[in-house]
Amino acid sequence: MLQIKNLTITHKKDLRVMLEDFQFTLNPGDKAVLIGEEGNGKSTLLKWIYDPESVSEYTEAQGERICTGERIGYLPQEFPWAEGDKSIYEFFTSEESFWEQEPGDLSKMAKDLSLPVDFFYGEQKMSTLSGGEKVKAQIARILMTKPTILLLDEPSNDIDTRTLEWLEHFIMGAEQGVLYISHDETLIERTANVVIHLEQIRRKTKCRYTVARMFYEDYISHRNAVMQNQQRNAENDKRQEAIQQEKLRRIMQKVEYDQENITRQNPSGGRLLKKKMKAVKSMEKRFEREAEHMAQMPEAEEAIFLKFGQKIRIPAGKVILDYHLEQLSIPDSADEHAESNKHILSKNIHLIVKGAEKVCIVGRNGVGKTTLLRRIAEVLLKREDIKAAYMPQNYEDLLDMDKTPVEYLCQSGDKEEVTRIRTYLGSMKYTADEVSHKIAELSGGQKAKVLLLKMSLSGANVLLLDEPTRNFSPLSGPVIREVLRDYGGVIISISHDRKYISEVCSSIYELTEDGLRILEKI
Repeated sequence: MLQIKNLTITHKKDLRVMLEDFQFTLNPGDKAVLIGEEGNGKSTLLKWIYDPESVSEYTEAQGERICTGERIGYLPQEFPWAEGDKSIYEFFTSEESFWEQEPGDLSKMAKDLSLPVDFFYGEQKMSTLSGGEKVKAQIARILMTKPTILLLDEPSNDIDTRTLEWLEHFIMGAEQGVLYISHDETLIERTANVVIHLEQIRRKTKCRYTVARMFYEDYISHRNAVMQNQQRNAENDKRQEAIQQEKLRRIMQKVEYDQENITRQNPSGGRLLKKKMKAVKSMEKRFEREAEHMAQMPEAEEAIFLKFGQKIRIPAGKVILDYHLEQLSIPDSADEHAESNKHILSKNIHLIVKGAEKVCIVGRNGVGKTTLLRRIAEVLLKREDIKAAYMPQNYEDLLDMDKTPVEYLCQSGDKEEVTRIRTYLGSMKYTADEVSHKIAELSGGQKAKVLLLKMSLSGANVLLLDEPTRNFSPLSGPVIREVLRDYGGVIISISHDRKYISEVCSSIYELTEDGLRILEKI
């Protein structure tokens, strides 16, 4: 059992309270999902639970963590860069429990994770693996330690559909307590039986959390119903208050009028007016007391706002891409130019994209989807008849981590542009302090927002997106999907997000060893 008592976490740089007096108990069999907007402290909370010292550089935390006798397995949101130079074999042998594994256990684990049987003994550098393969490798190494508690930060990132289904079955069947963060709404809907919702309300000046021991869809329905009921009550009370105030105003006007017209020849009238005035003051105080107990409008964290130019349109018959590639390969060794060490991923690739098509490329991890999209981006970014923008899987490939979001997005740096960029960032729910943080200090979702905002400002009519929803919360996900669905240009993307694929994409291709295969075309 994991128990957290009276936990308060404060960000050192802007003194923002991220979590206050947090209480939670994770029991065996609990499948608890952490939800909340980007930058609300979900990953920080998970890190603190795993190792309180791991967040001490940028936060101050006070609270108690009780997990005596438990073995905690922790999957970080991003693959540790220090592990990148290790071979796959070195990565696994650095964990002592690897030597306790029977060949049959390793074989079953590889099969469950859709990995080659000899994967654990590979000499390939960890840095050259696909994003999904890195996630699978980390999960495999964690499971070797036989953890009694699992903390998983975005375990669904970059893994293929087959492994997503395995992950769902694994979480549902786990005897351990599982506390996880995920952007995949389908995964959450199918697995979570506890919802922990972290919020920053009143323009991120006040934090709030909710623990609901119910399924995710039930929580969202219950939350919406409570919010709507509270709003109706508040609106009714507001109307009633307006009626009372109007009544009070008319009475006071009448009394004031009588006061102005009373004469000394009518002393009894003066006494009566004093009584009336006393009654009016008493009524006013009663209304004030009642107002203190009126239902208040519900406080909720506002959704992000993002849009692309409404004038972005591409003619239906225009060929945006006619791409042929005989062979898709990557280097097997550190020497990228050693032809003899090339590992062939796929061959005979052909992709035609016309008009305002929204393409999604799916396929198993390691088949070369990211490599293919990067090659396509190299072609389209050079074209002058279109305006293309690229969102890579690794945000650091484009972002300058030492700049602030404002510095990165500004072109000229003049005062008017800086004000406009700050306004745009505010619509994406950055606080005034956060826009002054270095990009390196932001969460994965906040980095993704910077890239999407840069795309929207660029006026691009072709978007190349590698896992565009991978770091957005399930609360931001619907907004992002709606924006991309309504986008008037072309989208060529990679995704395993089932809601994104079904709601946004018009053409779905599977990348295999023998090229691209059409799965669906609308």
